[in-house]
Amino acid sequence: MQTQARRMSSTALTFPSSSSIAAVGTPVTRTRVGKYELGNTLGEGSFAKVKYATNLTSGESVAIKIIDRDRILRHKMVEGIKREISTMKLIKHPNVIRIFEVLASKTKIYIVLEYANGGELFDKIARHGRLKEDEARGYFQQLINAVDYCHSRGVYHRDLKPENLLLDSFGILKVSDFGLSALPKQVREDGLLHTACGTPNYVAPEVLADKGYNGTSADVWSCGVILFVLMAGYLPFDEPNLTVLYRRIQKASFAFPSWFSSSSKKLIKRILDPNPVTRITIPEILKNDWFKKGYKPPHFQPDEDVTLDDVDAVFNDSEENLVTEMKEKPESMNAFELISRSHGFNLENLFEKQMNLVKRETCFTSKCPANEIMSKIEETAKPLGFNVQKRNYKIKLQGDKTGRKGHLSVATEVFEVAPSLHMVQLRKTGGDTLEFHKFYKNLNSGLKDIVWTSEQSNEEPKVA
Repeated sequence: MQTQARRMSSTALTFPSSSSIAAVGTPVTRTRVGKYELGNTLGEGSFAKVKYATNLTSGESVAIKIIDRDRILRHKMVEGIKREISTMKLIKHPNVIRIFEVLASKTKIYIVLEYANGGELFDKIARHGRLKEDEARGYFQQLINAVDYCHSRGVYHRDLKPENLLLDSFGILKVSDFGLSALPKQVREDGLLHTACGTPNYVAPEVLADKGYNGTSADVWSCGVILFVLMAGYLPFDEPNLTVLYRRIQKASFAFPSWFSSSSKKLIKRILDPNPVTRITIPEILKNDWFKKGYKPPHFQPDEDVTLDDVDAVFNDSEENLVTEMKEKPESMNAFELISRSHGFNLENLFEKQMNLVKRETCFTSKCPANEIMSKIEETAKPLGFNVQKRNYKIKLQGDKTGRKGHLSVATEVFEVAPSLHMVQLRKTGGDTLEFHKFYKNLNSGLKDIVWTSEQSNEEPKVA
C-alpha cells in the first residue's frame, strides 16, 4: 500500500466568510461501498488508491484501499495482493496497521484498514527535521516491537522505511504496507529468501549481493537506518549514483553527526553491521541499555482465530456477496473536510529545507466550472510533455520522458467546495519529487487564469 495519509497546506486559500461556510453544506452525492461511506482520497499509487471512509454502522473512521481487479490480473499481481492481505490479517499488534475485512465488486477489491490520521513518520521529519533522542528512541522501540512480532509469525516486511510508518491520533507508531512482505513458504530449502526488493537507501547489503538472505537480519538493518534518520534528519547512505550507493551500503560506510550519544552510536554501529551473521539480533537489541531506557512492552489482546475465507472469496468468480459502488462527480467537500485537507491553512513553501525534500502534493482553488478547470489543466499539461487521461473529474498525467526515478506521474482531482468554488488537488504518484516541483512551477504559470486568490492575499499559489 502506498502512503495511507498525507497532510497538506494551502496558500491560495483563506477561511470563507460565515455566509460562505453555510453555503458549503451537504455533499451532492455520497459514495457507499457496503456499510462504508467513502470520503477523501488519502493516497494513490500505480495500482491502488486509499480513501478515508466511515463505517455507517459503528461510526468508526477507517481507510479503504481500492484496487482495480483488471489491472492486477493484467499484470499478474493476484498472488502478491493475496499475500499482502493474508499477511495483514495474520498480524494483530498495536504497532501494526490492522485489516478489518475485504470486500469486492465486479471491478474492484476493497481492503478495509485501520485509519492512522497522524500521517507518515516521514512527513514529521520532513516538516520538523531530526527528532530528539528520547523521541526517536520511543518510535524505535515501537518499531522493534512490531517487527519482532511479525518475525514471530514468520512474516518479514522487507520494505521498512519512514514512509511506511504511520502515526495515529495519539502518536502511536503503526507499521504499514506489507506489499513486499515474505511468508514462511517463500523461504527456500537453504533457509533464505532470494527476491531482491525494498527501497535502495534502506536495504541490507546481503539483499544487494543477491545470494540469498535472512529476512530477520535484513529487517533489522532497515530498522537501524530508520533510527539513524530519526536522530540525524538525513540518510546514512545517500548517493545519486546507485553503484556508488550500493558500494557504500555493502561497506557500511557512513559517519555519525556530532550530537549522537556514544551509547546510541554503539547500538547503531552493531545494527548497521554489513555482516548479517555478526549483526545484532532483536533479542539482543531488547537487552541493550540505550534501548531499554523508558521502554514499555506492548499490551494487546491474545490472538483471535483468523480466517482467510473472505480473502479467497474476493478472488474467485462467484458473484455472491458482491458490493456495489455508486458515485457521481465532482465530489462535494464540506467545511470540515476542507479544513482537514488544508491542515490549518498554513502558508508553507513548496521547497522544504529539511532533508532537501519537496512536498509531494499541492492544491489550489478556482471559481471556474469543473469542466473548464479540467480542460485548462489538459491544455497546459500536454505541451509540457504529459499524456492526459480524464475520467469522472479526475486526471492522470503521465510524463513522456524517463526521469531520475522513472516517468513522472501526477494525479489530479477536482472537488466541489461550494456551488461556485472548487478545490483542485494534485499529487505526485510516481517519479522524482524534485521533478514534480519543476513540473508544478511550469504548470502553475499556465493556470493563472483559473486560480482564485482571495482579496486578502495577492500571493501566487504555492505547493503544499
